[in-house]
Amino acid sequence: MGILEKFKLGFKKSANNIASGLREIIIKKEIDDITLDKIEEFLISSDVGVDASSEIIDIIAQKKIDPKKDPITEVNNILKEYIIELMKPLEKKSFFEKKEKLNVILVSGVNGVGKTTTIGKIGKIFKENQNKVLFSACDTFRAAAIDQLEKWAEKVNATIVKSNPGSDPASVAYKALEYAKKNNIDQVIIDTAGRLQNKKNLMDEFKKIGNVIKKNDESAPHEVILVLDATSGQNIINQLEEFNKIIPITGLIMTKLDGTAKGGILIAISKKYKMPIVGLGLGEKEDDLQVFNAEQFASAFTQLN
Repeated sequence: MGILEKFKLGFKKSANNIASGLREIIIKKEIDDITLDKIEEFLISSDVGVDASSEIIDIIAQKKIDPKKDPITEVNNILKEYIIELMKPLEKKSFFEKKEKLNVILVSGVNGVGKTTTIGKIGKIFKENQNKVLFSACDTFRAAAIDQLEKWAEKVNATIVKSNPGSDPASVAYKALEYAKKNNIDQVIIDTAGRLQNKKNLMDEFKKIGNVIKKNDESAPHEVILVLDATSGQNIINQLEEFNKIIPITGLIMTKLDGTAKGGILIAISKKYKMPIVGLGLGEKEDDLQVFNAEQFASAFTQLN
């Protein structure tokens, strides 16, 4: 199965939602103001966001749709072109390339978004690109998280630095950087505890990890990745804003896009924050993390080639 086919399969729920919604709304060849209002309401309800939905409607209104053509296909084409123009500048394919010097990646997110699994999948892609990879098990609050990361390290042939459950997370991160420097590691990926963005003590712990990393290497962390769960809908907005206040986010990974009919949330985020998108999680398998590609995303979201 090719990458585009994986994207389309992963976005099936969202694509079916968009397709069936437009079919119910667009019942005439001519798209009048009432139909435009209904399309806008539908896009907003699909988590595309108010600003993006408004812009899409303006484009549809300005473009004279040929009555000889299928209006649903024409609207989908407008949607596809809008997504590509909006999201193409947000691609961050360089994230996965081989690094010539130590690259430290801090991975954050709330409980249950799939951080540790995502780290394992990132590690797999890094290894395929000839990187030497080290995992740092800084989610010391849960023994299960350490065990899970250890299993991923074995699976993708990465090294892991860990301590006993309950250890100071920042000290584990420091140890990992010391090990990486001595052993010529290219990529260090730091797993952090799942934390609610409104829990001050946990967010302070996250900030402390960032500060300790910086003591070891002034330029680190080189990447701060926020993992988001697509099924969380509008809660994602609040998570992004709160985490970004603690340590500025450099890239997003969206998981569980195969589990929601409202994949439009990524469009809303792109419009509001213009934040780079590293990858998309489209399933549970180890190769189901796809490097973000705006054209593939747009094609899958609209189910157009």
